[in-house]
Amino acid sequence: MKRVLIIVFTAACLSLAGGSAVAAQLKPSKPRPAPELNLPRYGGGSVNLTELRGRVVLVNFWAVWCPPCRKEMPSMERLSNRMAQRPFTILAVNAGETTERIQSFLNEVPLTFPILLDRDGERMKAWRVYVLPTSFLVDKQGQIRYSLSGHLEWDEPEAVAIIEKLLAE
Repeated sequence: MKRVLIIVFTAACLSLAGGSAVAAQLKPSKPRPAPELNLPRYGGGSVNLTELRGRVVLVNFWAVWCPPCRKEMPSMERLSNRMAQRPFTILAVNAGETTERIQSFLNEVPLTFPILLDRDGERMKAWRVYVLPTSFLVDKQGQIRYSLSGHLEWDEPEAVAIIEKLLAE
């Protein structure tokens, strides 16, 4: 229980910094292959990250119970809509919640991008996710290029500029 409280407290504190300030915390990474990500999709089917080569992918680990996660979802939806005609995809990986809980959230905040179900937390472990939300930007070759632990307004100019840079490569 202590670990969960630390994760929630840490994520909540990170989110207090606000959107633009947190954009500066979107950290460049030494390019490294993204871990495997092949999960069932909420609503049916499955998604495999390797099948998205040639696209820039925002992989976001989140949970309904996480206030900073809930806060950033509308900006992710706006970003998804803005980039709809571009080779860009958002994958929101839910941290082991029930489909009923996810549906209740989606009734409040409709989302059109894929929500993946990490029911046993194995993908969170493989991606070394210790705080929610945690996000990764994966380039067209399947390499992690940026990461962020905490909330971000994904449709703000600083974040969009980083995504545009990856799209131009």
